[in-house]
Amino acid sequence: MTLETLAPDPSFDPETLDPTVLDALDGEYRFKVWGGDWCIDCKRQLPAFGAALAAAGVPDDRVEAFPVTKGPSGKEGPGVEAYDIDLIPTVVVETDDGEEVARFVEEAETSIAESLAAELSGAETVQ
Repeated sequence: MTLETLAPDPSFDPETLDPTVLDALDGEYRFKVWGGDWCIDCKRQLPAFGAALAAAGVPDDRVEAFPVTKGPSGKEGPGVEAYDIDLIPTVVVETDDGEEVARFVEEAETSIAESLAAELSGAETVQ
């Protein structure tokens, strides 16, 4: 099973993002993305995030997609329990040592890329 909604949106214009956002994503991080192709929030947010990762130059081997399904007791899929995934999309950013340094859960006032960049840079907002 794949997570097709993470495929970069071909109409995404990286010029719409502040360069500091792309710079913050272009670190030595691993991006773990949980979502579902059936999920409205994922369909709305993940294509732009996939495009932002591509624009930042994040290699494919640093992005892991975890497709989530709906089960009788909630979300099901690889890593759902280990990472305490209740809502999707969820993106966990880790260092190469496996230390979690940022997390996006379901939605925010800004895009996934902007929200994570703010956390990664230690700023409250990215302008």
